[in-house]
Amino acid sequence: MKKESPLFWPAYLKGDILFVLDETLVPKQLKYVKVRNIDEAVAVICEMKTRAFGQFLVVLSTFLLEFNRQPQLNGEELLEKIRNVAHALNHSRPTFPFSEVTSVVVHWAHGALDAGQDVRAIVIKNVNGYLQGIRHRRLDRVAKIAANIKDGDSVLTHCNVSGELAMAAAICREQKKDVQFYCTETRPYFQGAKLTYWELKQMGADVTLVADNAIATLMADKMVNKVIVGSDRNCANGDFANKIGTYQIAVLANEFKVPMLVLTQPSQKIKSGADIPVEIRDESELLQFNGRKVFSSKVKGLYPGFDVVPHHYVRKEIAIDVH
Repeated sequence: MKKESPLFWPAYLKGDILFVLDETLVPKQLKYVKVRNIDEAVAVICEMKTRAFGQFLVVLSTFLLEFNRQPQLNGEELLEKIRNVAHALNHSRPTFPFSEVTSVVVHWAHGALDAGQDVRAIVIKNVNGYLQGIRHRRLDRVAKIAANIKDGDSVLTHCNVSGELAMAAAICREQKKDVQFYCTETRPYFQGAKLTYWELKQMGADVTLVADNAIATLMADKMVNKVIVGSDRNCANGDFANKIGTYQIAVLANEFKVPMLVLTQPSQKIKSGADIPVEIRDESELLQFNGRKVFSSKVKGLYPGFDVVPHHYVRKEIAIDVH
């Protein structure tokens, strides 16, 4: 892969600062938020400065960030610090399974301390190795996505899959595949318009923006023949949670016999979609845009950030193991 989308790896640690791409400002500008401690890390997660995979990077990198800030801590103190960091991160967003990642880091620290090893050195080595492994597997999945897109396909996507689909589109272009992409606006953040459309265009893809409520018409008119979406949480039985609006796309894809492909991270931690806690975001995120009210009168809003899609709507999973 010659060209990499900024959304593919939107956070990196440099010295005592974690630089996080502020995805709320894309595509107007590529600006990185400077994160210096756990409180600021939780803030960029809660404020949606970065999403999905970016939040995963923030979670892992925050442990290294805290290590750099307090080089004087001994093994037991480091273990306590790691537990506190894990607790704060785990409670930052209910739908996201951060505990599945933070528990691994706590396990490394606990094991090193029990074995009389250097806790700091072991955790730093393992986290960096973990990140390198994830990067390799994500690049491998990009190739798999491209292999599942055929010449002449017309692909619908919803929300944003952190660089992977756009990079797969670039591979398809190199392979001379004629592929049309449709991306939804994805309200209320317009992530499809601001992120997905932008990065697909950056990669040279043929992409069209459509309203979230235009999906049935596109499928009825046979304008799309494949759906590819990401997932924010996955269950042992194959159910998954993704950006609100994914469920209705899955139902329509089933009605019109359009195969639905889902990028997943297999997990056995939660049995089925009924057990996924769906995050209800603040109504202001729905009722305001760029800090201004959408309606002048008093309006009551409800904004569930995700919906849960039953596994029987999925034609194929393109999986990556992040553990």
